[in-house]
Amino acid sequence: MRRVIGLIFIGLGAFLIVLAPLVRFQVATGLIAAPADQYGISKLEAVDAQYFSPGDLKVVKGDLDITVTTRGDVTAAEGDRVVWEEATAVNDVTNQNPLISFSERRSAFNKYTGEGVNCCNVNVDKTPVQLQGQIYKWPFDVEKKTYSVFNAITGKAFDAKFVGEERVGGLSVYRFEQAVPPTKIDTVTVPASILGMDDPGDVQADRVYDGVNTFWIEPATGSPVRQEQRRHDVLKTSDGVERSLAFAADVKMTQNTVDDLVKNALDSRNSITLLKTMIPLVLLLIGLALVVTGALLVRRRRDM
Repeated sequence: MRRVIGLIFIGLGAFLIVLAPLVRFQVATGLIAAPADQYGISKLEAVDAQYFSPGDLKVVKGDLDITVTTRGDVTAAEGDRVVWEEATAVNDVTNQNPLISFSERRSAFNKYTGEGVNCCNVNVDKTPVQLQGQIYKWPFDVEKKTYSVFNAITGKAFDAKFVGEERVGGLSVYRFEQAVPPTKIDTVTVPASILGMDDPGDVQADRVYDGVNTFWIEPATGSPVRQEQRRHDVLKTSDGVERSLAFAADVKMTQNTVDDLVKNALDSRNSITLLKTMIPLVLLLIGLALVVTGALLVRRRRDM
């Protein structure tokens, strides 16, 4: 009987020893991913921002309240791909001017690596785009290197360079900075007089954007825990002359939003540690113990 029990222990122990690396390298990797049913609201703010107000026909200064709502399109998720939709509403709280800006985007990306996937009618404000680089999340085990990150304002991807390690909410994170060169994003029609020109009637002007985007990323999960945008838009006429400021702001996430993102990143990191380290280690130790115990039972039976 002892021999039978010993053989059972050896077989079960061997199974657990084989299962440990499978959990570590296959099961865990498959379970840890961006969700298809994402839903979240992020709040941002910009103090003393400036923007050209079409209603006032002048540049207005005020504090901005920004709400970003993100929803997953579960019906479009398939395989390694998830699809998220985002709406951004900007309100001027100083001058009680609601919805000075509203934008939408639809993005598809790999739920493991965070890289853009071109399918599923991806667009920015209903204009089709070609997605490149990281979209919402970054890959697991982020490295201290340069990553390409999609910029929704321009509809293009630009490099985000690793600049150092910092702590956000007690978490050790990597900081990346993305510099976006002056890029035409729109053409608008405005009265020439508003731009300080002597021409009669209206003129066309290009809206040109440049900015610096800063990302704080928890490296194990690839989760953003903080983000800031320094944005600068101007209006330029066809002669290349900069005629007016269109938008200028330093946009930052509110502390409550940062706290929520830090908590989510910490929960995800703990899940990764559990799936990739603790559970495989426990399985390995139990497996080894069963094999040793089984071998001892078999040997004791032979010695009798």
